[in-house]
Amino acid sequence: MRDNALTLAFLGIFLLTLIGQAIAGWHQYNSDQLTHGQSTYTFLRYLGSSSFGADVAENWQSEFLQFSAFIFLSVVFVQRGSTESKDPGQEGKESDKEQKIGRYASADSPLWARVGGFRTTLYSNSLLLVMTFFWLFSWLVQSVDGWRAFNDDQQSHNDQPLSYLSYLTASDFWNRSLQNWQSEMLAVASVLIFTVFLRQRGSEQSKPVGEPHATTGVGG
Repeated sequence: MRDNALTLAFLGIFLLTLIGQAIAGWHQYNSDQLTHGQSTYTFLRYLGSSSFGADVAENWQSEFLQFSAFIFLSVVFVQRGSTESKDPGQEGKESDKEQKIGRYASADSPLWARVGGFRTTLYSNSLLLVMTFFWLFSWLVQSVDGWRAFNDDQQSHNDQPLSYLSYLTASDFWNRSLQNWQSEMLAVASVLIFTVFLRQRGSEQSKPVGEPHATTGVGG
């Protein structure tokens, strides 16, 4: 429990906030239904609705996009003085020796870091690949549920529904996506630059309080 406490704490907060969102969203949805003279949903029916699915998926996809972008861009770019960056001059994928790949791997290195070939190449990029998969998958879910929710709203106002392909070019879909993307990019940029000059004693995301501003990639 202690060794995994940080992950468990965030998962606990995630579950609590997801439940809170579901309850609040259910009440708001039923309030809107009553305002338009339509029938309300039970809580379980709301959980399976396009409205709830789209709201959840649009947040998830932007979070996974944030980490995918950060993982990729931190390979090729640096921010001097940030705890979230490599030192200037270390841009790129680094050498096999620095990455402990193949003959440079130790006995307790992961198997696929030691075997070489395609498996090592795949494992070397596995974090970015998995995060990108979750981003694209959750974005797909958002697009489908967003399309269903959009057409439900269109029908409630006696307007013409859109085909799925037409919805992908609609302002509703891109507004749902871009309003989250811009906030995620701002959050990452803020962390990168704030960790240069500001400190939080005891946090791995901060340099030691007395560490010089120019020190890069040092946490704790």
